[in-house]
Amino acid sequence: MRTLIWGKSFVRAFKRYGKKHPSLMKDVEKTLKLLVEDPFAPPLETHKLKGKLAGSWACEVGYDLRIVFDFIKKEGKGEDDIFLLEIGSHEEVY
Repeated sequence: MRTLIWGKSFVRAFKRYGKKHPSLMKDVEKTLKLLVEDPFAPPLETHKLKGKLAGSWACEVGYDLRIVFDFIKKEGKGEDDIFLLEIGSHEEVY
């Protein structure tokens, strides 16, 4: 089973976003649960990033909300963990 690892910048952005948009926090929670279950589920529209964020991935929470993350290899066999880097609008995270 995958584990979500919350990076410091993700935690700060998550708290900030939660204060600004409390009504969307349920959507964020659903997205994080789906990300653990299947990071490439169609509703997430997961895609690899280019440019300064090359090597990282992003998924959609809603129309203009993105989560940026990296896959982290586990020792031994099993699925990669997910290191959460950033959450915010398209403009904020890219």
